[in-house]
Amino acid sequence: MTRFLPALLAAAAVLLAACTSDAESPASPAGSARSAGSASDGCDAALDAWADAGFSGSVAITTAGEPVCEAGYGAADRAADRPNTADTVFAIGSVTKAFTAAAVLGLADDGRLTLDDRVGDLLPELRGPVADATVRQLLVHTSGLNGSAGADHQPLSRDDALAAIGAMEQAFPPGTDYLYTNAGYTLLALVVEEVAGSYREHAATRVLRDLPSAGFWDGSPAARGDRAVGYLDDGSTGAAGDFTGPHWALDGNGALAMSMPDLAAWTRSLFTGGVVSQEAAEVLATPEVDLGDGVGETPGWVAYDASAFGVPFLASAGGGGDVGHEAMVVWIPDGERVLAVASNGPEVTAEELVEAIGPALAAGEPIPGPDVPGGTVDPGVAAAIVGDYRLDTGGAYQVSDDDGLRIAAHGADAVRALFPPGDPDAVREHERAVAALLAGETEAGREELVALDDDFGPIGGAEPAGTVLADGELRTYVTLDTGGGPLLAWYALNDEGGVDGVDVGTDPPAVPLAPNGDGFRPADPAGAGPDVTVSFGDDTVTVGDVTARRG
Repeated sequence: MTRFLPALLAAAAVLLAACTSDAESPASPAGSARSAGSASDGCDAALDAWADAGFSGSVAITTAGEPVCEAGYGAADRAADRPNTADTVFAIGSVTKAFTAAAVLGLADDGRLTLDDRVGDLLPELRGPVADATVRQLLVHTSGLNGSAGADHQPLSRDDALAAIGAMEQAFPPGTDYLYTNAGYTLLALVVEEVAGSYREHAATRVLRDLPSAGFWDGSPAARGDRAVGYLDDGSTGAAGDFTGPHWALDGNGALAMSMPDLAAWTRSLFTGGVVSQEAAEVLATPEVDLGDGVGETPGWVAYDASAFGVPFLASAGGGGDVGHEAMVVWIPDGERVLAVASNGPEVTAEELVEAIGPALAAGEPIPGPDVPGGTVDPGVAAAIVGDYRLDTGGAYQVSDDDGLRIAAHGADAVRALFPPGDPDAVREHERAVAALLAGETEAGREELVALDDDFGPIGGAEPAGTVLADGELRTYVTLDTGGGPLLAWYALNDEGGVDGVDVGTDPPAVPLAPNGDGFRPADPAGAGPDVTVSFGDDTVTVGDVTARRG
């Protein structure tokens, strides 16, 4: 699950305005990473440079339904040397919520439910306090639900999803506060299933109609077209779309996939009355929860008013799961402009790309290029510094050169130096919350311990192993004491202690290294990673202000 930050969404809006042009699309320059598509002059050169720096994905920009830029960059499949094109299919993650909201509003158009219906009346099998929540509260994350009904790619049936959601401990009584949650949109999909007969068939025939590529990443009706392989932080490939289900952990909140031109076309159609009635489209565009600073939650979207960034717009974003894709879409009513971007690699994600180039555009400056380090690392130098280094305080660094220099941090002290916290208080609070979770002090923690016990046997304890900021969320690493030996995991929690993300059996946090004068720094074209220097001496590595010795 991914949620936009205000600065990122402002950047997206500015990028969309800047890339909207009537210029003729030039031929791709020699050596360009762009393939199959067209782009306006200003976007073409800038995005080619970002593709060369590591952005891999697709971009679609439209004005009044007419394409301005539709292009693919980088590799859809590195092993097969297959490029991304404008028509490559990506999993869109939490952008799925916008489609589920449209399905619900469409049923309201048909008179088959109302937004003020009590969800327990629509789903008589539902138990627990959430049964008193209304459909409207589920749509705008004020139901009190906290977390997800189940892990993304583990089987979850309809009945088990209802039981899991009904058993959830409420973060607050329905309608009294706000907390973004996946479980609320799973419950909305279950409402659609109950009212329309089949959530998936209703989505395909009513909400996704006239979109050639659109469908589900896993199961049927499946997305159609060549799919991008997702690549995770450790270089492994993501979930391939062959999960046989049942799919209720993701249905409604993160299951859809499509090309970016189809996402852009659908977005315009949604807000101009082509998917739901114009009255329903206005409901989708109208903030119902004030999030502050001109930002509001609407059903399936986040709305920004003109006072915040000079032009009203709505946006939705998704990713950060085990597929390895990220996607975002922005709708600007002025000029009926749409920007849809997806990425399938961690080097420069869709969100990082927009965030990196937005500030300069907002200042009226040319689109900046990526921060690409100069020079290469001498193979002899690389061979001399590869190895393991230990801190006196117990942590360690591992420097490898499998496909470029990379440094990994083991232990809380090593992680803290390599990933210096921007907000130490927030990091400490997150670490306390993760400790409470794994001590079973919360309902979410007790459920997590049961799941860990089922998979790995009893957990004897959890030792803190550091916290990093990745994909817009804090991730606290812990070493779990299992019967089969120590196991590294990370947890990302929301403000109420619910689990937003987890990876058990993960690799330690690491960054690629690029030359920086006499030393090195994280290779980070988008400037989204840690700001730290790394230098090597005789059998030592210094990371920031701490030094570790080989051995």
